[in-house]
Amino acid sequence: MHEASARHNAAARTGIWFVGARGSVASTATVGLAAIADGQSPPTGCVTAREPFASAGLPGFADLVVGGHDISSVTMTKRAECLVETGMLPPRLFAATHDALERADAEVRPGYDPRAARPGGADGASQQSAAERLAADITSFQERHGLARVVVVDLSSTEPPVEPVPEHDDPEALLAALADPARAVLPASSVSAYAAILAGAAYAAFTPSAGMGLPALARLARERGIPVAGQDGKTGQTWLRTVLAPAFAARGLKVLSWSGTNLLGGGDGATLADPDAVRSKLASKTRGLTALTGSDTTPLHIDNVPDLGDIKVAWDHVHVEGFLGSRVTLQTTWSAHDSMLAAPLVLDLARLLALAHAAGISGTVPELGFFFKDPWDSDVHDAAAQAAALEDWVRRTSAQVRP
Repeated sequence: MHEASARHNAAARTGIWFVGARGSVASTATVGLAAIADGQSPPTGCVTAREPFASAGLPGFADLVVGGHDISSVTMTKRAECLVETGMLPPRLFAATHDALERADAEVRPGYDPRAARPGGADGASQQSAAERLAADITSFQERHGLARVVVVDLSSTEPPVEPVPEHDDPEALLAALADPARAVLPASSVSAYAAILAGAAYAAFTPSAGMGLPALARLARERGIPVAGQDGKTGQTWLRTVLAPAFAARGLKVLSWSGTNLLGGGDGATLADPDAVRSKLASKTRGLTALTGSDTTPLHIDNVPDLGDIKVAWDHVHVEGFLGSRVTLQTTWSAHDSMLAAPLVLDLARLLALAHAAGISGTVPELGFFFKDPWDSDVHDAAAQAAALEDWVRRTSAQVRP
C-alpha cells in the first residue's frame, strides 16, 4: 500500500509500543494477541471484537506488531513462563505463542531509567537527549516493519504524584528545561510520553502516573496532531463501581458511604506498597466514585499480599439510605487475575487509537474515557453512558476514514 494511503487507512499494519514491555500486562497482551491472531483463542473480553467495532475498519489482530521499552532484563518469554507457573496462563497457549513472544522481546529496547539519567549516566546529559533516543527506537521500529502508525501504551510501574513546576504548564519553558543538562523536570512516564510526541505516535496512559497528563505535553500532542487517551485503566473493581453507582442514583437511593479494600501481590503489589506511589492509584480509583455518589465517605485501602501474585481481590461495602430513612447494605467481592482483565483493554485501545490517528484526530479523545478510571477531558464516569458515547464515536470516526 502506498505510504500516503496507509496513513489514512485505520486497518493498516499498526505497532503497539509498550512502555513496560516486559511486565505482566504487556506479556499477557502479547500472548493474547498471538493466540487470537492464530485462531488459538477467541477474543473474549475485547470490546472491539463486537459490533459496532468489529465492522469499523480497525486494524486486525494479525496486523498488530509488538515492541517496547523496559528497564528490566527479564524477557517477555520468561515473564510469561512465570505467569504459567502461577496458573494464570494456560500452558498450551504459552507453547503456541512462544515464538511470538520471542519476536516481540527482540523488539524491546532499554527504557528511560531516572537512576541512570543523572549527568554522565546512560541517557546522556539532558532529558531532551533521552527522549530523542526513545523516539528514535519507536520510529526505527515503525520503519523496520513498514507500519502505518505506532500506538504507545504506558504500562509501567505507578509513580508517585508529580510535584508541579511552572514548566509543566508552558510548552516553551518545558522544552527549554528539557534541554538543560542540569535539570530533570519530567518524571520517567512523561519522558516516555514526550518521546511518543517526537515520534508522532498515538499515546495511551494505562497507569495513574503523570505521563501525557501534564498540560504542556497535552498541548504539544494536540499541536502536533497526535491523539491521546488516559488515564489509569478501569479493569475490575472501579469498573464494577461505575456500573453499580448509577443504578443507586437511578432508583433515588442515597449512598452514605462506599468503603473498599484491595488485596494484591506481584509487581503491582510491591509498587503500591510504597506510600508515595499508592497516592496516585488511590486518587484515580476514588475520584469517579465520589463524583457518581456525591458522598465524601469513600475510603479505599490497598494492601500488598505477595502470595496472591497477579490475583487481585477487591471488597466493597456500600451503605445506602432508602425510603423513610431505611438502610440498605450491599457487599461485593471481586477476584481475578489483574493482567487478564487489563490485557484485552490494552489491545482495544491500540486498535481504537489507530482509528483516531487515521482520522486525523489530535489531542485528547474523551470518548475513550470508557477504558479509564480518571478519564482526561471528561467528567463522565457512568459505565453505561461511557459505553454509549464510545459506540457513537466509533461509528462517526470510522465513517470519516472510509473512502
